[in-house]
Amino acid sequence: MRPPHDHAAALARLAGLLADPTRAAMCLALLDERAWTAGELARHTGVAPSTATEHLTRLVQGGLLTQHRQGRHRYVRLADPATAHLVESLAAHAAPAPNTAPATTLRRERADAALARARTCYDHLAGHLGCALTEAMTRQGLLAQDTGFALTRAGLAWFDEHGIALPRSGRRPLARSCLDWTERRPHLAGAAGAALCAWVLDSGWCRRVGSGRALQVTDQGRAALERLWDVHVPT
Repeated sequence: MRPPHDHAAALARLAGLLADPTRAAMCLALLDERAWTAGELARHTGVAPSTATEHLTRLVQGGLLTQHRQGRHRYVRLADPATAHLVESLAAHAAPAPNTAPATTLRRERADAALARARTCYDHLAGHLGCALTEAMTRQGLLAQDTGFALTRAGLAWFDEHGIALPRSGRRPLARSCLDWTERRPHLAGAAGAALCAWVLDSGWCRRVGSGRALQVTDQGRAALERLWDVHVPT
């Protein structure tokens, strides 16, 4: 067993990686599950390419990001779903109270509103949509939240009935709670959350807005969400 001070030092190193606003902004951007180039992240965070490279090197060496090169481009992404869960959870705890920091421009206000309505959190649904679906599944007896998140027998049958494949083995939890940073309540993560998100997107019920994390619920999706879960997504 490692001495307690070793764990404390490791935790301090991890916290230090996210203590810089630029590195934190990079990790938040990578919650869209895409691989970004160093140049894209430099433009997104408003820093010079050389500065972005220094930050990305620290994040890769610290284990929060993985990288691969293709031609002259360097692509980075979050290391794994557990890292995405960590970033989203920290963002939820660190986010300011609602309505205390209004957006400075109309464009920013609209972008923030779109993210709050529906978005992806790495590979699962988040925002109002993700939390509403989670609560609906719980009401319908598909998901249990009393001792952590777990799909019930009825929930497993529901996924099978709708042709949504779920891995029955592997290290990733089948269902896991993820604290939503805009709603301040949990949404469904884990393998089941990822499968549900993929199904909703493949069905055309949601479409991505631009290249970011925001999702737009289609008319077809609104009808399906109301029919299956009695979920109403604000426009």
